[in-house]
Amino acid sequence: MATSETYARWRTRLVPDHIVGEILSKNWIDNAIPVFMLVLAICVFGSIIPNFFLFGNLTDEGREFGELALVVLGMTVVLLAGGIDLSVGSTFALANFVTLALINWFDWPAGLAIGCALLAGALVGLLNGFLIGYLRLRAFLTTLVTLIVVRAIVDTLVLSYSSKVVVPLGYSAFWEYLSYEDVYGVPVAFIVAAVLAVAAHVFLTRLRPGWRILAVGGSRRSAYNAGLPVRRIVAGTYVLSGVLAAAGGVFYASRLGAATATTGVGLEVAALTAAVLGGVSLGGGRGSVTKALLGAATVLVISNSLIQMGLRSGTNTLALGVVLLVAVAIDVKWLKNRFKLLSRVYVSPAYFRLPPRPDATEGSGTPYALNDRLRDVELIGLGEIDAAEDPILDIDDHLDFGNRQGDIIRYFGPDHKRSEVYAHVGGMPLGMAFDKAGDLVCCVAGMGVYKIARETREVIKLTDETNRSWLSIIDDSRLRLPDDLDIAPDGRIYFSEATVRFDMHEWMVDALESRGNGRIICHDPRDGSTRTVLSGIRFPNGICLAHDGKSILYASTWSCTVERFWLEGEKKGRTETVIGNLPGYPDNINRASDGNYWMALVGMRTPTFDLALRKPGFRRRMVQQLAQDEWLFPQMNVGCVVKFNERGEVIDCLWDRRGVNHPMITSCNEHRGYLYLGGIVNNRVGRYRIEGADPDFTNQGSYWGSGK
Repeated sequence: MATSETYARWRTRLVPDHIVGEILSKNWIDNAIPVFMLVLAICVFGSIIPNFFLFGNLTDEGREFGELALVVLGMTVVLLAGGIDLSVGSTFALANFVTLALINWFDWPAGLAIGCALLAGALVGLLNGFLIGYLRLRAFLTTLVTLIVVRAIVDTLVLSYSSKVVVPLGYSAFWEYLSYEDVYGVPVAFIVAAVLAVAAHVFLTRLRPGWRILAVGGSRRSAYNAGLPVRRIVAGTYVLSGVLAAAGGVFYASRLGAATATTGVGLEVAALTAAVLGGVSLGGGRGSVTKALLGAATVLVISNSLIQMGLRSGTNTLALGVVLLVAVAIDVKWLKNRFKLLSRVYVSPAYFRLPPRPDATEGSGTPYALNDRLRDVELIGLGEIDAAEDPILDIDDHLDFGNRQGDIIRYFGPDHKRSEVYAHVGGMPLGMAFDKAGDLVCCVAGMGVYKIARETREVIKLTDETNRSWLSIIDDSRLRLPDDLDIAPDGRIYFSEATVRFDMHEWMVDALESRGNGRIICHDPRDGSTRTVLSGIRFPNGICLAHDGKSILYASTWSCTVERFWLEGEKKGRTETVIGNLPGYPDNINRASDGNYWMALVGMRTPTFDLALRKPGFRRRMVQQLAQDEWLFPQMNVGCVVKFNERGEVIDCLWDRRGVNHPMITSCNEHRGYLYLGGIVNNRVGRYRIEGADPDFTNQGSYWGSGK
């Protein structure tokens, strides 16, 4: 092996490029920045300020956090809809004054006073919503004007009546509870903010009105064209923001009981900084409540820490301004470059060296020598069929297979002229097998393993997840590309998941990695458990239970091998190679009537791609610099069928030399003396007569006995 290949082999084995791609592809990666900023702020100020973590300090900050969090929630909703609300500080101050005036001066009941304060906030929000949503004025300028007007009103009221609103005329137990009490050490303001945050999360992620807000923020024109009431939705977000800002003002009034000209000043900057720092996009349509609250916590830690350090209020505002600038820069750059970076690193080719290809040329004398024995194959459903990946026949000679529309199509035996939609499962039905009861069990790409009941045709989900690999960054608990299956005598279903990294439409990209992203999984219907039994396989494909029922044979497509996994006996749990070097890429494997096995080669190896597998750097640059339709992929235009025995000896080989009848073969099933051929890109099913085959052989009879 050349030095460059040795380096490439160890470099791709030891440097986890694919882990970087997986991390960048996760939705939770957006939370990394606000979490990092919060932890950094706590660590820095916690090491500088004495008694930073005292319980009393945390309780006080909990009350302040509740007030700030309410305002940030309102700002978040507006930002998600594509707007901005600079009036939250003035609304906060107005609600503070109204609450104190009605309780202390006019001696109103606390509940009624709080309701009026929230109404005042709603009216400010309604004014903003009407001007921005219905009159379509610019949000920044409109809310800036509202900020100035409402602030002027508050300043006037404070100047004239501040001494009257701070002295209570009576006693209110409810107001005293809001002001001073807590629940098991947790301030009431914090609890209310937490409850509303959970409600806001559910509202935005689980309810239709929340989805509409996100849709409007993503693209108002598209939302309008889809029939959404954009103006009403935008106006509603400002009303909600006004109410939440007023709620923050109410708790501020209960905590301090004072109304001054500085109440709420700069709060809009703090709320905006918190939201943007938490990953809520200024462009709208992207963000979450959780991240916004992380930003609020960071802003509160910074603000209070600077005050405890004795710095002037101007320093506080300056610090928040700098943080906001950094947050905006991160928001713009991250949104712009995350997926660009992801596209460059997600596909992470590994070094893989195949042995020299067996000669398959005509007259070569090898078992794979080219012939034209599939030239006169009978064609079923020509032009009517779409992507019959694994045609299979039942005991009544009906032909079943899936299509791209998620249907199971049945062609009625024995002539296979008439057809119907047998069942609709969705997804992309792939490998199939019949269980002992005659029910059809099917792998469905992107969905899992399903069963279609023979009598009722009910579609039943058997499994769509397995145990997660603890040491893997990939969340492989959900089934991504279940491919083929077979059923053991005790009812356990063994199936292959070709890759845990790529979806059905990207299955060929897995060949560029050749990293071993596939696995074999076992589902036990007796207890409903599903577990992974083998992993690290290069695109495991066809699965076939051996004739004695003690082992399974599976095709490792990109490795060009056939492997055996022992289910019982002395070798239980061990894997051994049956065929170590094929001239093409093996696909589905099925039993033959003479005790051997049929296997489809979905495509043939080429010197170019074999060489490319030894050049991971070349494949990486290709993926980064070329459009996907210009990438080098394995050759899948020509395939064939081989018959082999359990010793790995190839007994027969069937070709369509011209590639007219079956240019791509993904499956071959023997039934009553015929071999039925499927292809995922073909528009027909082939029927080839097998000389000397048992005319009574059926797959169901082979597995469950002729009486089943």
